[in-house]
Amino acid sequence: MPELSPQSSAAEIVAHLRAIGSEENRLGMLRYGIKIDRALGITHGMQRQIARKIKRNHERAFELWDTGIMEAQFIASVTADPKRFSAEDARRWAASFDSWDIVDGVSDLFVDTDAWKELIAEFAADEREFVRRTAFAMMAWSVVHRKKEPGATFLSFLPIIETHANDSRNFVKKAVNWALRSIGKRSMDMHGVALAAAERLAQSADRTARWIGKDAVRELSNAKTLARIAARKGGAETRFPACLDLADM
Repeated sequence: MPELSPQSSAAEIVAHLRAIGSEENRLGMLRYGIKIDRALGITHGMQRQIARKIKRNHERAFELWDTGIMEAQFIASVTADPKRFSAEDARRWAASFDSWDIVDGVSDLFVDTDAWKELIAEFAADEREFVRRTAFAMMAWSVVHRKKEPGATFLSFLPIIETHANDSRNFVKKAVNWALRSIGKRSMDMHGVALAAAERLAQSADRTARWIGKDAVRELSNAKTLARIAARKGGAETRFPACLDLADM
């Protein structure tokens, strides 16, 4: 099989993916709640290596996406051009989301588009489980990607978080919790406001909201967490969990 390069076609990339897929890895994904119907069983590390080899190609990214193969879709999200990626493109891709791992991977791209804030509000209001998860995964990723964004933008997400903190679906509530904790860890200025929101949720009559709030309070009150936030002098975290962080699934 020829070595992959920036000149590789979508068909060549898919052939390579099929050749290196692992049934053992594929079945192992089930342990983490990942749907494997469309997966070939290739690690995220390997997918990222392939994306680095083939480099950005916006048109080819859409061809990869349309294959429906999970790994090809993740590679598509890494190699698409966010500046050319429209809100309508994001809506179309999000409509096909069916597993938390593809949501968290592709949300990384969505945050780098011009329509990111519009999409967060829209997706949070959407009743589809994985589309709603996308909104909160985007909030969490934006803390990292949007380093120059004013803190007020992130704090404006807190009412959305509180509104949907009663969504008991596992893949939504974990993302809501992830977003709340991430906002609280961006800077000391934002920490207090996010912690106050977490404390309100921790006192909620709703079981899901209480879980989200208590878990966020636990992390945001931790001495080591506070020391890391203070050390950043108001900046975003330099290290962030990968999209497959199992604590956030």
